Amino acid sequence: MDHLTVGRFGGNSSAGQYKNEDGCLVWMNAQTGWEFVLLLDAHNTAESAEKVLKQVEAHKAALETLLNQPLDSAFFQSLEKKVLAMFQAEEFRKVCRNVQGETACLIAVRKGKYIWWFSVGDCLLYLFHPELAEFGQYQLNQRQFYEWIGQVNTFEGAVPCYSSGTRELRQGDNHLFLTTDGLVECPGEPFAEPKAIRGCFKGVSNEQGVSALLTEIQKNGVRDSTTVISWEISVHEKAAMASNQ
Repeated sequence: MDHLTVGRFGGNSSAGQYKNEDGCLVWMNAQTGWEFVLLLDAHNTAESAEKVLKQVEAHKAALETLLNQPLDSAFFQSLEKKVLAMFQAEEFRKVCRNVQGETACLIAVRKGKYIWWFSVGDCLLYLFHPELAEFGQYQLNQRQFYEWIGQVNTFEGAVPCYSSGTRELRQGDNHLFLTTDGLVECPGEPFAEPKAIRGCFKGVSNEQGVSALLTEIQKNGVRDSTTVISWEISVHEKAAMASNQ
């Protein structure tokens, strides 16, 4: 898929897994310089993930119109407003009341030299870059274990609970990586630390790195299904630095 790799592992049947309730969606536009990535991790049936995917697909034209706009200070604010309206729509909430189960939901959008995310639940987003690694900085969002969309729905609350944020990518090669929790909760926890994830990509292609991750968790007998999305973005512009550097 051009410069972006999706890796999917359905879990080990030998460990008792019999279903895959993850979901993902990827859109991109090389001409206007963006990627839109959606990652879902449902439980108690995949119905909630299917409904979220359907809702996002229904708003594809409106989202793409926003994504194709020039970058300015209001770009990601407009995008977040649209995503909130999409999930808070009464018709969508009505659909969610009639599904079995709920899903974590992570949206990540890269436009130019910026990454923005919208997170409900416990999927993970990492940004790997040498300058950030020097300070032990890898993970962009924080996992939340009691947030979902679906039968139990954060958007039914008086105040919806979710997290969002925007970060500037660094000059040089930036590695963006999303994963469901199957990767980090694998028996033996080989990838509980972000550095271990990044280590699988050193000296190999993006596809080979993703394959190495999934091979390792299969070998370790992970029960949970795992979906990862990985891509690299090269930034030529200088990033913010301290005034005395």
